[in-house]
Amino acid sequence: MLGSESIKPMNRVPTHPGEILREEFLVPLGVTQVDLAAHLGIPLQRINEFVRGRRGVSAETAWLLAGALGTTPEYWTNLQAQHDLAASRPTRRVKPLRPAS
Repeated sequence: MLGSESIKPMNRVPTHPGEILREEFLVPLGVTQVDLAAHLGIPLQRINEFVRGRRGVSAETAWLLAGALGTTPEYWTNLQAQHDLAASRPTRRVKPLRPAS
């Protein structure tokens, strides 16, 4: 039987957390970006850029989203970290550093 690690696509960039915010939280709750920005007390532009994948989630925004949506701030920062790591994977390999002789 195959383990879950063997069926994950290796070159796929994980979904941006802004898309997850939109599809998993805003749409099901029937909440607009305007509603969320007002609720959090932050500029609409910050939410819009995040939802559009043009901005990453900051630690402050992760805390605000966690409080409003019943998640943890780590949920949002982990999603962002996974996305960023995959999106910036180097195209070249680096040999392991060896102790000097």
